Amino acid sequence: MAQTSTPEEPARTRPNPRRRSERARKAILTAAGELLGEVGYNRLTMEAIAARAKVGKQTIYRWWPAKSAVVLDVFAELTGGSAGEPLPDTGDLPADLRTVMHGIVDELADPLMDRINRAVIAEMQADPELAEHLTRTLLRPNLDAFGERLRAARDAGQIDPGLDPAITVELLLAPIQNRWMMRTGALSHAYVDTLIDTVMRALRPRD
Repeated sequence: MAQTSTPEEPARTRPNPRRRSERARKAILTAAGELLGEVGYNRLTMEAIAARAKVGKQTIYRWWPAKSAVVLDVFAELTGGSAGEPLPDTGDLPADLRTVMHGIVDELADPLMDRINRAVIAEMQADPELAEHLTRTLLRPNLDAFGERLRAARDAGQIDPGLDPAITVELLLAPIQNRWMMRTGALSHAYVDTLIDTVMRALRPRD
């Protein structure tokens, strides 16, 4: 009796460990961001993040030593950049500032980002260790990036050479932070444009 041949079964594709790890990492950051907005930083736990992300707690500790490190990466994930990333330098300082500061107000307008920011800032007032960590790893590098861009503009003769870059950064960013924190008015691209135009009048080189 002749034997009938059967087609060979296609070889099963093995799961890609890197792809699986990336899915787990994104699930952890998504879960941490959601919980941070819901319960705040103080009540956020690694156990809750693991349960929401459907991963083991040790999976989280494989990448992050503490919840403060997770929160830092949540910010990086939501903003799509890394702390201290250089500002664009096209030679047009007002245009470069508009590009970056429009992005800042867009992030603050996002409901999830708004809840996360407010939860973390509230906790920073009572937790000096958290405040120092976030200032050192996130806030200070970003402020320094603004300062470097202003120094480049000063060296190019675009702003007054006697200006202090650190104070100038505060002139640019503090009004946005205050308006957002105190809810005193809408944050929009038009507001940012007016703010930059106003600050640039004070920055122009003196005769």
